[in-house]
Amino acid sequence: MGIISEDIIKQFQNSIESLDDQLQNTFENLHHGYPVEALVRFLKARDGNIPKALQMLVDCLEWRIQNEIDDILSKPIVPVDFYRGVRDSQLIGMSGYTKEGRPVFTVGVGLSTYDKASIHYYVQSHIQINEYRDRIICPAATKKFGQHIGTCIKILDMTGLTISQLSQLKLLTVISSIDDLNYPEMTDIYYIVNAPFIFSACWKVVKPLLQERTRKKVQVLSGCGKDELLKIMDYDSLPHFCKSEGSGSGSAKHNRTRAGDDNCFSLDHGFHQELYNYINKQAEAVESRVMVSQKSFHVAFPQPDPNDEKIAQTIESELQKYSDPNGVADKLDDLAIKEDEEKK
Repeated sequence: MGIISEDIIKQFQNSIESLDDQLQNTFENLHHGYPVEALVRFLKARDGNIPKALQMLVDCLEWRIQNEIDDILSKPIVPVDFYRGVRDSQLIGMSGYTKEGRPVFTVGVGLSTYDKASIHYYVQSHIQINEYRDRIICPAATKKFGQHIGTCIKILDMTGLTISQLSQLKLLTVISSIDDLNYPEMTDIYYIVNAPFIFSACWKVVKPLLQERTRKKVQVLSGCGKDELLKIMDYDSLPHFCKSEGSGSGSAKHNRTRAGDDNCFSLDHGFHQELYNYINKQAEAVESRVMVSQKSFHVAFPQPDPNDEKIAQTIESELQKYSDPNGVADKLDDLAIKEDEEKK
């Protein structure tokens, strides 16, 4: 459902008035001064069905309370060298804004290895980026551009995508479920760039399994997508892997050795420096820095949607077609594929 009527929104508003004080307080931390826009996101996620949207919202608020999500931006991942390892193996960043003011978030799907920490650190880091986006980035963009900015776009770099990603499907399904259930409709469009053959093969079988609303959000661009992306953003907001054909993250080494102020995945990039400094300042306000130890923030993983599980199984099945009988990956699109060692 693309448009939610005023009548449906009003009914939904009336239905949440019966929520207890704790849920109401947490809802305030979720909508950041824009309650109607937040309610519309949950309604869209449930195709305008008020009872289903209400249950989704209540489940989300209870998840936030049980896992202390409102306080997650005061829980740094330390020490900094360990956090750098998390950033180098979970490639997420922000490169700028669209011409309309929406933040441009980036994900290095193909070259993220998730091999420097436990799953809990990666989930914690992902949620912290979500919360920083919602609490700091979007409100700042709203002020800067003079209109409400409550969503973002994402550019997914598929450079380096191989069958070794099979070992990451569990983690990626967990993260996807957290986003779908607790941060619904926060991403307007997903742009896919630098897609190798193996992505095209998987996309062909996965696309029919997606809801129509989700399918419409995904745009697979040619090459690094530079020309298409420049229609919606300035050159300075392009991520480093989109600035010229062949500049994509052609290898892990290339991606990790770019200058920090250009590589939006690097801890040295401005976005990550601001995020890390913000979290540390929030921690200092809560407790002595001496008390902060290297301990992950455990979040309860939601039960995956049956359709998400089906998609994961389909991807796994498709990727296995490109393995030889001994489980050794074939070479695809001149990409050197190495078998990853999963860190327990």
